[in-house]
Amino acid sequence: MRPLVAFQGVHGAYSEQAIRQHFGDSVDVYPCPSFGEMFEAITTRRVTYGMQPVENALAGAVSQAYELLMESDLRIQAEVVLHVHHALLVPTGVRMEDIKYVCSHPQALAQCEKFLKRQRFEAVPWYDTAGSARDLASGKMLQSMNGAVKEGAVAAIASEMAGELYSLDVLAREIEDVPFNFTRFFVLGHDDPEKGEYNKTSLVFAVRHQPAALYECLGEFAKRSLNLTKIESRPRRNRPWEPIFFVDVEAHWQDEPLQEALARLVQRASFVKMLGSYPAVKANWVGI
Repeated sequence: MRPLVAFQGVHGAYSEQAIRQHFGDSVDVYPCPSFGEMFEAITTRRVTYGMQPVENALAGAVSQAYELLMESDLRIQAEVVLHVHHALLVPTGVRMEDIKYVCSHPQALAQCEKFLKRQRFEAVPWYDTAGSARDLASGKMLQSMNGAVKEGAVAAIASEMAGELYSLDVLAREIEDVPFNFTRFFVLGHDDPEKGEYNKTSLVFAVRHQPAALYECLGEFAKRSLNLTKIESRPRRNRPWEPIFFVDVEAHWQDEPLQEALARLVQRASFVKMLGSYPAVKANWVGI
């Protein structure tokens, strides 16, 4: 049976593109309106896996993703890094000089800000990148904007995949302002994946309210020469002003140094949860 992989958004979303990059064409996809509904689909086993964006190289972390991960029992199966390229999409016959308004998700608009200013286009926030392409093609976008469009045509910013799906023309490719626009995803599921050649372990912990508590917790990794590739603090929902820390470490939980560090971390921290130990992407971003 072909795996069924959930993602948030509509067909043509960058999450769907990440699914194709990781799994190829040997899977079916299951679009979900929200991250919460995607997590529910995975938890109830309506789908096999989910593709969850967790951070963008320009915009930073997807906060809701980490909150849902901490609250669920799902395990990270793999890391996927997608090089995001934005395209300017229009209905057939629309020319560059006809365009006045460009709709897309606020993050996509922000990532193409210089292009939009250079062309003197007016940015219009939309709920989703692929959704903006779909709504432009169906005419729903113009109906929703109603009187806001006084003159000039409307375009959308989304992936080329979305343009193909919704029969829109690509007027410009790779319009993002910087070349290193990467989004990191987690493949989510129920089982512990097999150890790969290069692995990361993601975990979340809270520290006791005392001097040097965070220093001592992180020191357990440093003592064993374990490299941290991410550390981020977020508010703890049930305890105001007490942060929790999300950490990624270059190691697998079966590796002896990490086992030792985790054992000591459990003793020092007030709360520890491992989100997954999984095959990760090892890449050199220099020169991209």
